[in-house]
Amino acid sequence: MLADPRLAAHPRGLVLRTARSVLEGLRRAIADGQLDAVPDVPGEVLTRLRVLASPDLRHVVNATGVVIHTNLGRSPLHPEAARAVREVARGYSNLELDLHTGKRGGRLAGVREPLCRLVGCEDALAVNNNAAAVLLVLSALCDGREAVVSRGELVEIGGSFRMPDVMAASGCHMVEVGSTNRTRASDYEAAITPDTGLLVRCHPSNYRVVGFTTRPGTAELAALGVPLYEDLGSGALAEGVPGEPSIASVLADGADIVSFSGDKLLGGPQAGLIAGRADLVQRCRRHPLYRALRLDKLVLAALEATLRVHERGELVPVLEMLNAATETAAQSLASLVREADLGLAVTVEADVGYSGGGALPGQPLAGHVVALRGRDLDALSHRLRTGTPAVVARIARDALLLDPRTLLPGDELLLVGALRVARAPSTGQED
Repeated sequence: MLADPRLAAHPRGLVLRTARSVLEGLRRAIADGQLDAVPDVPGEVLTRLRVLASPDLRHVVNATGVVIHTNLGRSPLHPEAARAVREVARGYSNLELDLHTGKRGGRLAGVREPLCRLVGCEDALAVNNNAAAVLLVLSALCDGREAVVSRGELVEIGGSFRMPDVMAASGCHMVEVGSTNRTRASDYEAAITPDTGLLVRCHPSNYRVVGFTTRPGTAELAALGVPLYEDLGSGALAEGVPGEPSIASVLADGADIVSFSGDKLLGGPQAGLIAGRADLVQRCRRHPLYRALRLDKLVLAALEATLRVHERGELVPVLEMLNAATETAAQSLASLVREADLGLAVTVEADVGYSGGGALPGQPLAGHVVALRGRDLDALSHRLRTGTPAVVARIARDALLLDPRTLLPGDELLLVGALRVARAPSTGQED
């Protein structure tokens, strides 16, 4: 078997280990009575070797209609940000070197200045995600002191990230006020003591409290005279995103320090951004935890480029997708799929997408999808996911739904090509 010419191009040691694994699996199947005939064993080994040679993290075509899809890497980067990453990745960079003076520089110089201009703050800082930003702010500004927070804002988001647990890890003492659905400024005021370090407001992230509710505004809490920290989660830089306050408006209303994500509505790489009063941001920067949370050169390159796109007033892909009218795109995609003659019924139907990623929770995005109907849609969906490129779609209403909202330029042709390959073994047999 090792002499099979199909395996000659692979390292002998890897072939040997893979062959032993395949043979052991076949022996178990024979012993359990699950194998009637021995398959092409070198062929099985070759298939396994190809899987091992493929990167686990790779490009995916997102046809789900979920824009900030956490499982698919959240927001796609603007092309300028992708180019910036490639440029920095291909060699050395001035990560901590001031090219004008020849002396050591700060790695956040390219991020801090545009961010301060965009949100109108005195100083800014970036770490590796917003959970890290929350932990750093609480650790640097409230360790050993009280943090006052509404019971209705003790959130849990993906991966069992719970605000009470983060507060405990930071060393601050959490003081709950109000109730799940109604908390007033007077509740915060009554809880303030000489040991109070921060008033905390948390973004609702992936849920909404509706009905008989009360939540004090930023200005009301800022007037109480204790530093106010707001975790804004999704990171809306501009006005006009329904249900999301802009970062600049929250700071203008009196928040002393805020944190938010770089890879949600900001449309950049995974990062946690901290902005606000210079003295508070500097305390975060000087905290020992900051070094463990700081960003690497590739993320910094993408983040700086994304902020400069916003400064020019251009839309990043995530904002274009959230505002897209998808009927024309769905009709165009449906025509391409029909021309491919895949043996599937193809229709354009009204549907909804979602922002995802803990932004705009519960707010559907009305649009249109391409619905494919036929037999074995689960098998077709699996073949699409495991193909090259991988395509992820939704199954609903007895159809495989392809939502053009989340397709990037060029994805339509990739998607149709993937459908051809996925249907090739069964076209003309199933339908």
